[in-house]
Amino acid sequence: MSVDQSRGHAHHAPEGPVDLTRARVATLRPVRFARLGAGFWGERARLNAEVGIPSGIERLRAAGNVENLQLAAARATSGYRGDLPFLDSDVYKWLEAAAFEARHGARPDLEAFSAELIALLAEAQQPDGYLQSYFQVNRPGERYVDLQWGHDLYCAGHLLQAAIARARVLGDEALLGIGLRFVDSIVAELGANGKREGVGGHPEIEMALVELYRLTRDARHLELAQLLIDRRGHGLLGAGRFGSAYWQDDVPVRETTAGRGHAVRQLYLLCGVVDAYLETGEEALLAAAERQWLDIAAHKTYLTGGQGARHTDESFGDAWELPPDRAYCETCAAIGSIMASWRLLLATGKARYAELIERTLYNGFLSGASLDGEGYRYVNPLQVRHSRAGVAGDQGPYFSRWFRCACCPPNVMRLLASLEDYVCARRDDGLVLHQFVSGDYGDDELQVHVETGYPYNGDIDVTVVRAPESAATIALRVPQWAVGATLKVNGDPQPLGNEDGWLTLRRSWRGGDRIEMGLPLAVRMTRADSRVDAARSAVALERGPLVYCVEEADNPDVSLEEIAMVLSAAAAEHDPGLLGGVTPLHLEVELTVREGDEPWWPYDADGAPTATLRRSLRAIPFYTWGNRTHGAMRVWMPSPAPPSAEAGSTR
Repeated sequence: MSVDQSRGHAHHAPEGPVDLTRARVATLRPVRFARLGAGFWGERARLNAEVGIPSGIERLRAAGNVENLQLAAARATSGYRGDLPFLDSDVYKWLEAAAFEARHGARPDLEAFSAELIALLAEAQQPDGYLQSYFQVNRPGERYVDLQWGHDLYCAGHLLQAAIARARVLGDEALLGIGLRFVDSIVAELGANGKREGVGGHPEIEMALVELYRLTRDARHLELAQLLIDRRGHGLLGAGRFGSAYWQDDVPVRETTAGRGHAVRQLYLLCGVVDAYLETGEEALLAAAERQWLDIAAHKTYLTGGQGARHTDESFGDAWELPPDRAYCETCAAIGSIMASWRLLLATGKARYAELIERTLYNGFLSGASLDGEGYRYVNPLQVRHSRAGVAGDQGPYFSRWFRCACCPPNVMRLLASLEDYVCARRDDGLVLHQFVSGDYGDDELQVHVETGYPYNGDIDVTVVRAPESAATIALRVPQWAVGATLKVNGDPQPLGNEDGWLTLRRSWRGGDRIEMGLPLAVRMTRADSRVDAARSAVALERGPLVYCVEEADNPDVSLEEIAMVLSAAAAEHDPGLLGGVTPLHLEVELTVREGDEPWWPYDADGAPTATLRRSLRAIPFYTWGNRTHGAMRVWMPSPAPPSAEAGSTR
């Protein structure tokens, strides 16, 4: 692919979600130039731009989000649409997505709707700066009266993020002015000299305030973020329905040792804590964030990168509480995990954060968006039983165009619109390519062009486009699973020196220099950790960064939940006509199945299988399931005998 074939135009930082140009402490910083090329993620970004974000215009109108703002602005007289107090945030996430998409070329349709929304928000905003259509329409005159569930601060945070994106990308500060007045209202009520002490039930505004400080350099914005972080963990929100841990209000931030409570709330708070560390240099904040991340990653993360085991309160469960069929794994939690891991990667430079970003991007996040760009998932379980097949809606596992609680669709839109920012970072002496995505990345002195067929091909070609006269570093991540990876520079084989997950090359580069890294994509069998009760003695299949599943659509004559499996062979062959072009796995297995109507059990009294059949099954990448039928699916498959291939790390 030539440079001219790539999507959009290179952009100059700071135009992404995070600007660390003047951060006090940062090991890595976002690159100054980034654009996706044609390929796996380029195609998904294109669908988001051409289908996803434009469809949000009609869906925000149909769901009542726009009408509610019209009511707040006294343009309409009908009743409030919906029963949730945070519907304004869907508008703000859409505005942020549209702003980031503007980097890739003019979109008159998106800009016209954006202008309409901003004008409406300006009319709806109260003289004191308050802006929340739910309260303005249903409880006029009341301010911050329900910090637990009212989501005033949560909506303000999303408004600020959209305003910052528009100011950076388009130079338009109209929405920023609205956001600044909203912050003034919050300061008057909850600031250090405000009317009362309080925090929001749903963390979000903390990271937005730090980013606002990065844009305005107004210390009051950073101070408010710090104040809200300092207050959390002192029981100000009360126990509520699920206990104070639900909104991370049980333990002060600096004393936390574990991730807990509502998964999205925890992950958004984690983002704010890391952002505050990056600007203040307070080591206690980073230490607390790393402890929480390690607990979540080691004990409370599914094989797909999904997080959040419980439906009732959308929360993390206990350590190793990871039931595949009852997994919640909200799409917003996957996005929050990516955002938090990215900030920790920038703060520390540790490859483990990039590892989880990759696992989550290709599996837990991508499963939340349909292949045609029209649908979204709220929950992403690792198993759907035949008895649950067909259950849709907010709590169902299948794609919907929109939801009563539609937090996930515009969240997907804004992440895909800004995805290029999550691929490559710069360090003081060069670049760090931590995700393998075709495109162009770099800064004013060192820039590279990446070509790859990843994740279905393990060849990563990096060509130097621009280089400084002095020596510079190009570092590439070596995934933990990539045993036998190879490296060439200008055709010459090189030793693969892995330094804590990084392959670091330092030399005087010239334009046209080429780095070729080969990542073997062997099929891996991963055995579940014995502490995961719901998946004990089960195995899953992986290839490269992809987790695989078996789906009823490919195996219609097999009752997926009533099998035990011994794998004897697995072959991978790319099929460009299947599910948008995937590499399915063709499995030769021994299936242990029940006989007749007897209760199923894999062994009889003598320890022999009740019935063993040799069968061929097909497995597909997890992110593609549910795009054909509303059928059964599973990732973890019982395996009475140890897997014939070497087992990988487990979840």
